[in-house]
Amino acid sequence: MRPLFILAAILIFGVLIAVHELGHFLAAKLCGVQVNEFSIGMGPCVYQRQRGETLYSLRALPIGGYCAMEGEDQDTGNHRSFVRQGFWKKFVILAAGSFMNFLTGVVIVLLLYSSAAVFLTDRITGFAPGFPLEGEDGLMEGDIFYKVDGWRTYLRGDASTFLSYHRGDTIDLVVLRDGEKITLKDFPMTRRTYSDQNGGTYTGFGLYVGAAAEEATLATRLKYTWNTAMDFVQLVYFSLQQLFTGGASVEDLSGPVGIVSTITQVGESAETARDAWEQIFFFAALLAVNLAVMNMLPIPALDGGRIFFLAVDALALLLFKRKVPEKYQAAVNTVGFVVLMGFMLLVTFHDVFKLFQ
Repeated sequence: MRPLFILAAILIFGVLIAVHELGHFLAAKLCGVQVNEFSIGMGPCVYQRQRGETLYSLRALPIGGYCAMEGEDQDTGNHRSFVRQGFWKKFVILAAGSFMNFLTGVVIVLLLYSSAAVFLTDRITGFAPGFPLEGEDGLMEGDIFYKVDGWRTYLRGDASTFLSYHRGDTIDLVVLRDGEKITLKDFPMTRRTYSDQNGGTYTGFGLYVGAAAEEATLATRLKYTWNTAMDFVQLVYFSLQQLFTGGASVEDLSGPVGIVSTITQVGESAETARDAWEQIFFFAALLAVNLAVMNMLPIPALDGGRIFFLAVDALALLLFKRKVPEKYQAAVNTVGFVVLMGFMLLVTFHDVFKLFQ
């Protein structure tokens, strides 16, 4: 099964990039921007067909695609070029790729949840001996975790993750009790030494975390589909925070090779073929939402960086009645692209190195 999982991983990665470019293509067409070529795949061309002003291409390597619009980086004199469009048309076109990735992730999760019987979230199942905040004015068994240190706990396992990664000595907590939010911000929990259930000791917050089940209905399927997508979004920002605060390192990052390897491991670790494909597609949904969020970050060469320049242009027009010249924007994006590719190569080499360890 391993070669099949590897092939599936490559195809998933390629399809998600192609879907991203499809979003740009559809938005450009709707906004009246001239699209010179739309390609599925990369590398040598296998098939081409000209329809109207657009050349449609199918290329040999199933690792993405591209949407080549007229005048993306400089004014070509064509009134239908990208650079001659207004703020909102540019914004819609640039954001459409990430929107399509996000929508893809949501649809995959909804399909996976269509057969779910119950949904699980985190709740408090007990306290360590000597826990000081137990009671109606503090925490009680059965309380549902809502936020841990400001991070929303959407799914089973979130509370344990945020508790374990928290580096401070105190932590804020919000729980749900009979549908009402109970906030412990004024009386935060303190990290201290507790006795565990086996008679040993540990340093932590003294909470026992278990599962709360909610029956799967149409309403809860829609609710948890959205919650899962939001959990994926939050995971990106949580991971970036851990990266910048030292909770994680660059070695924990993965590029395309690492992603393919992870998808393969996910498939091989499952007990049945059905479980394997469900876990692989769940990971694909996670990857789709991750691509959507990461691509909207204000980093040069990414769509988020180009949207940032749109905002800078709008501000410059408001204050100085002039826009930032396209050549300067193109230069910054080019430098950003080179740096980004260099970083991706570094991560990829590290992924390959890990494979042979």
